Amino acid sequence: MEIIDKKIAWKGSFMSAVEITYRDARGNVHIWEAVERVGIGGIVVMVAVTPTGSVLLEKQFRPPLGRDVVELPAGLVDPGESMEGAARRELIEETGWSAQKLDFLAEGPISTGASTEILRAYLCTTLEYVGKSGGDDNEIIEVREVPMANIQEFLRDTQTSGTLVDLKVFGLVELARKKLEASY
Repeated sequence: MEIIDKKIAWKGSFMSAVEITYRDARGNVHIWEAVERVGIGGIVVMVAVTPTGSVLLEKQFRPPLGRDVVELPAGLVDPGESMEGAARRELIEETGWSAQKLDFLAEGPISTGASTEILRAYLCTTLEYVGKSGGDDNEIIEVREVPMANIQEFLRDTQTSGTLVDLKVFGLVELARKKLEASY
């Protein structure tokens, strides 16, 4: 398997569509369509746990889906910015909470068949509420504090009510729970 060529089919302000020409294991040449981010240094997502043991979740309208989605705080890494710096900045911007401690949880692709994006996840603890939340000018974010002990029930109830839940929430919260249990 090898990548032969990659051409930009369309480029916008934040995303581009690319055509990737590759050779498969049998020697056949194919073209794959994908999207990739423009001008970013990465993507971060945070499982933030408050001093009372609640996980910070967000509910916001997502135009590609035309619906509200419950998800973890996340954001783009500015060029030249560290992943940890972006995680701290995004957590404050979106939730109003500042994290004193960040622990790496996992890293990997988001949508292997459609996107080149790689996501890095952090467990954020020793939080302090520092003020206004809700995201930047393009976001209207409703922050929810859900007790870790009740999070799976909350997520199931959310889905049952018709609101989408980002699937990353389920796995990353469990990774965070295991990491927290191991530290005690």
